[in-house]
Amino acid sequence: MGKAVRALDWDRTPLGPPTLWPQSLRTVVALVLASPFPKCLVWGPEMIAIYNDAFVPILGKKQIGIGSSFRDMWSEAWRTIGPIVDKAFSGEATFIEDFPLVVNRYGYPEQTYFTFAYTPLLDEFGEVAGFMDTVIETTSKVEAETRLRVLNAELGHRMKNTQAIVQAIARQTLRGQADDAALAAFTQRLMALSSAHEILLRQSWEAAPLHNVVEAALKHNAAPDRFQVEGPDLTIGPKAVISVSLMLHEMVTNAVKHGALSVETGRVEIRWTIEGDAENATLHMRWIERGGPPAQRPTRHGFGSRLINGGLTGAGRARLQFLPTGLEGHFEAPVNWISAGERGGGL
Repeated sequence: MGKAVRALDWDRTPLGPPTLWPQSLRTVVALVLASPFPKCLVWGPEMIAIYNDAFVPILGKKQIGIGSSFRDMWSEAWRTIGPIVDKAFSGEATFIEDFPLVVNRYGYPEQTYFTFAYTPLLDEFGEVAGFMDTVIETTSKVEAETRLRVLNAELGHRMKNTQAIVQAIARQTLRGQADDAALAAFTQRLMALSSAHEILLRQSWEAAPLHNVVEAALKHNAAPDRFQVEGPDLTIGPKAVISVSLMLHEMVTNAVKHGALSVETGRVEIRWTIEGDAENATLHMRWIERGGPPAQRPTRHGFGSRLINGGLTGAGRARLQFLPTGLEGHFEAPVNWISAGERGGGL
């Protein structure tokens, strides 16, 4: 594009010959042409456009080139971008992410998306003489995210259907072989697992905020107003989401049956802190029951106990104290472990 700028007969454009350009314009043109990022300089009341090599793919097969009007370049979308251009010429900068725009670059209208900034440019007199369009096309990214949302919605729908089928199979299979309490425990654990998967679906299966995981685990099991939840923001990995969800479900279930939530005056505090430096930080979570009966050590250990003892990652580091004031649980895990994706502990 530098060759194109030098070869163009600028005498036939409103800007005139480059030898008469103001220093401000020549400086900005040099910066545009040297930039590896897509940029288009728009100068003067006629909005003459000068762009670099990285900007060429954005134009597609448009026949409008350097020295043409920016307005003619995007005439099909001017009703949408014109007001933003007016803001730039009035001295107001604009930054927009994933901006939807219908353009005609290949002989037909297409839905596109752009992340761009319009930055006003001043001349030697301190007046706005043009603006810089710094832009990157994000159409592929937006379309991929849209497809992912559709797939996640479909996956979530199928998971709920599968959950209903599994519950029906369990009821039929265990009829006459298990009591209602066992069947209810199985159903509730299945719902806790489903809730964890639902959170991950909303986060594209990558990770989820610990606050969201805790709140989801509580709302399906007991009155949320009987819990006090405090802790810093922390994003945890998929395996930790499942482990924490199932562990908290078992803690809540135990509190409802035997602990603080078995009486109206009982309350539960869930607090967590992060201790240590960035490389060796450890997450400490405490479960504290108050206002209920004294905690009694269980006489037998079942699957629920295994989930609780699995802790925050399903790999241990859990300690329970059965106190006269109520049950207290202490759970800890390395932050870089619980925040990991595939590296996190599993069940």
